[in-house]
This record gives sequence, C-alpha cells and structure tokens, in this order.
Amino acid sequence: MKQVFVIPERCMGCRSCEIGCAVQHSKEKTLFSAVLQSPPPMKRLFVESTDAIRMPIICRHCEDAPCLRACISGCLYRDEKGFVRRRKERCIGCWTCIMVCPFGVVTRDREKHIAVKCDRCHKLDTPACVAACPTGALVLVDIDDMPKETRQRLVLAGQKGVG
Repeated sequence: MKQVFVIPERCMGCRSCEIGCAVQHSKEKTLFSAVLQSPPPMKRLFVESTDAIRMPIICRHCEDAPCLRACISGCLYRDEKGFVRRRKERCIGCWTCIMVCPFGVVTRDREKHIAVKCDRCHKLDTPACVAACPTGALVLVDIDDMPKETRQRLVLAGQKGVG
C-alpha cells in the first residue's frame, strides 16, 4: 500500500499542498473556478508551523483507525485499497470522528453539516497534495520501502556533514 509521507526538512510552508487539495475537491477542478466557488472548496490537510519547522499534517488512514471505530452512523468505511473514506449521505454530523482523530485532520463542513477528511484522491494515481508540492516534501511511497528510504536519507545527510 502506498502512503503519503512528509519530509519535514523540505517543507517551506508555502501551502501549495493545501491549495492543490482544495482545487481537487472543487466542483470544476481548476484553480480559477475554485477561487470563485461558493462556498469555497475545503482542504483536507493542514500546514502547521512553529519558528523552527513547517509541516503538512495529513490523514494517515490508520490501520486501527479511531475515526472509523468511532463513527456511529457507518459513514466512514475502509475501501478496497485500504483507505478510510466516507459516505457523505450517511454522515449525521455527530463529530465523533473529529474528537477521536489523533492528528486533528478530520474537520467539518459547516454548510453541509458533515465530516470532511482526506480521501487520498482515490481517483488519481498521485494525490493532489503530492503533485502540488514544489519541494518534494510530500512523497508517495510504498510503506515497505519507507524505512529503506529513510536510512538512505540519513546516510546522505551524514555525507554532507562530513566534508
């Protein structure tokens, strides 16, 4: 299963990932129409920052997903690819999923009174947030390959520090 991972040292806090996400979830799927859309399309990830670091916070589609377990209406479900998704017509706006999400990435659509969360752009090969990131801070990687890539990054960082 491929997952979106964050490489925090590459993030410059430009929020292109948020814009890409919102545009992908807009009616027309273009930036111009998304800007004019009312209500505006909602992003499903959040760039948070401190003085020292900027980092996109995204849904992890947890294996033991608290939001999925807490959903009392059956709105949230796991699809055939393993992603936690929602059936908006079943959401009753109880916000239980929002309360239990350990990452704070499930939000609410105040207009429609439903929960909103990342659907991993299930109709696209590459999620919009990953495609929109100009620095490669968001990467789509097979979970089994991630430890190897992390080790290789550490080795490269060590080489840069040696000289």
